[in-house]
Amino acid sequence: MSKYALFLGCTIPARQPNYELSSRKALAKLEVELVDLPDMTCCSPPPVQSLDLETSLAIASYNLCLAEEAGLDLLALCSGCFESLAIANAELKHDPELKARINRILSATGKQFRGTVEIKHLLEVLNEDIGLKRLKAAVSRPLSNLKIAPFYGCHALRPSELLKLDDPEQPHILETLIEALGAKSLEYPNKLKCCGGLLRGVSDKLALELARDKLLNASKAGADCIATLCPFCFVALDIGQIQIRSKLDETFDIPILHYSELLALALGVESSELALETHKIRVDKILDRI
Repeated sequence: MSKYALFLGCTIPARQPNYELSSRKALAKLEVELVDLPDMTCCSPPPVQSLDLETSLAIASYNLCLAEEAGLDLLALCSGCFESLAIANAELKHDPELKARINRILSATGKQFRGTVEIKHLLEVLNEDIGLKRLKAAVSRPLSNLKIAPFYGCHALRPSELLKLDDPEQPHILETLIEALGAKSLEYPNKLKCCGGLLRGVSDKLALELARDKLLNASKAGADCIATLCPFCFVALDIGQIQIRSKLDETFDIPILHYSELLALALGVESSELALETHKIRVDKILDRI
């Protein structure tokens, strides 16, 4: 059995129990043990990095220290958390002077970053640690009636030289994992373009236009749903459809599901266990097709 420290971040526990539930239940089916470490804090996301890099790295590395003390690699569900923690881990491992400065800050908390663990995205664990053969063998409810538009978002792929999840221009890991569940993964225009999620509150109009573009292209490609990896992408495309209907007078009605929800369903987890009622765009028609 594989074992990881689970990093939930801030948004998932506060707003998306569906993401956490589906991930826990799917990984349990695949005999992956998730350990919840006490005292985990914010990942210190990219906006904080732009304000004060050393403060950001110190906050992120505090979480890494907790994983090091437990002797476990850290599994991140949120793409933004994955990006923040992976950047901190890589930068501190390869810059001894920076590592020393951050450790001076961490010393006030009794922590010391050593660089002994890795940060794993959920997709990496599924693709590399569990493997496609084992994953396919565990599928008890194939999603063969579904056509799914994969959406990576921005923060899982870049900066690619530090994250190393996949080719930032032509990624395939999500498509491969969708098809491992028996579904068809669709190509569509501007697949890698931003959803506009982090523009909310700065330029709501542009944020909605970017979300609309994503939904329109997926719809024209014939998608039954869109598979996401990121809590912010989920919000932009799920709640975003209600706002697009109200402000732009367009209706799409495309269910947005985290890949972990599709995975859990394919592995035989009952829909009643997954908090699917938290979706703003109902997923009933997806469940009917499974």
